[in-house]
Amino acid sequence: MEHHADLIVLGAGQSGLATAALATRHGFGRTLVLEAADQPGGSWPHYYDSLTLFSPARYSSLPGLRFPGDGDRYPARDEVVDYLRVYARRLDADIRTSTTVTSVLPRDGAWVVRADDGAEFTARAVVAATGAFRSPYTPAVPGGEEFAGQSLHAAAYRSPEPFTGRRVVVVGGGNSAVQIAAELGAVARTTLATRRPIGWMRQRPLGRDVHWWFRRTGFDIAPLGRLLRKAPVSVLDDGRYREALDAHGVERREMFARLTPDGVVWADGTEEPVDTVVWATGYRLTHPYLNGSGVLDTDGRPRHRGGIATVRGLGFVGIEFQRGFSSNTLRGVGRDAAHVLSRLSRSRRLVGRPADARSGGRPRGRGGPRR
Repeated sequence: MEHHADLIVLGAGQSGLATAALATRHGFGRTLVLEAADQPGGSWPHYYDSLTLFSPARYSSLPGLRFPGDGDRYPARDEVVDYLRVYARRLDADIRTSTTVTSVLPRDGAWVVRADDGAEFTARAVVAATGAFRSPYTPAVPGGEEFAGQSLHAAAYRSPEPFTGRRVVVVGGGNSAVQIAAELGAVARTTLATRRPIGWMRQRPLGRDVHWWFRRTGFDIAPLGRLLRKAPVSVLDDGRYREALDAHGVERREMFARLTPDGVVWADGTEEPVDTVVWATGYRLTHPYLNGSGVLDTDGRPRHRGGIATVRGLGFVGIEFQRGFSSNTLRGVGRDAAHVLSRLSRSRRLVGRPADARSGGRPRGRGGPRR
């Protein structure tokens, strides 16, 4: 059975919910949100138990609903999950959970979205907001297939207790790697392995949270994506994590050269037994359901500009550095969602209009713009 909507949003995490919240404002009628999990919330319920935001509550809100409580505190994972589920209940949108999308393909000027249970949905506009959490990235390391110890990505890590008394190496130099290593250090002999020294950034320079400065200076929305992708990772810290690493004897070492069946060979050639390697090495954005749509390049990356796909009627929200530094954050996805919806709405209105009307009355002859 086919179901039709004005707009279909894929994913009910922060990006999908922000998009659904703004849809009516941009002229869309019925909005359908499809979510693979059994509840809204995206990746947040699956992060490790102790995760806390590095942005204060006042800078962690989606459009139309303030994050509750003291604006200067740093919310915990479960608070974010609760906030997103309250947000979802307030939306004027049809949210269908336990619906895994398998394909999104163009047909007769619209998009056909199919789910794994055989359901089929159509819309003139689709926004992909599924995020990257389901595609954790683990780099290939010499000897990786030989290692007989436990190897897990941070996506599968929950709490330190199961690692009590073990020898653990955490790989990565970002916020998650530091936070995980700091708490593992309390129960296990832990080392943080990175390719370069950790770039610490003060949480409250000159008495103001760094996110206040980001907004005040315009850095949050500056179109610096290409530069930021190549910039070294910085770790925001008010002092607690650096102190915890020191207190628990967690040392930082140069990334190991290879894995062995029993452990690692460090960059200086020394070999050491290791029980567990935790890879806090990020994620790679993938959209397998868009195979065959014409919007993915040969490496599977979406072709888009600021979230507007190269194929009419399709947009993206929640891509890191999509339009600025804050794009893939609670505080930034609303801005990107509004931009994408505005462009999709305009494109939808232009469909069916005569060519001379779409071009402002200018004939598109031999001297006109090339397509």
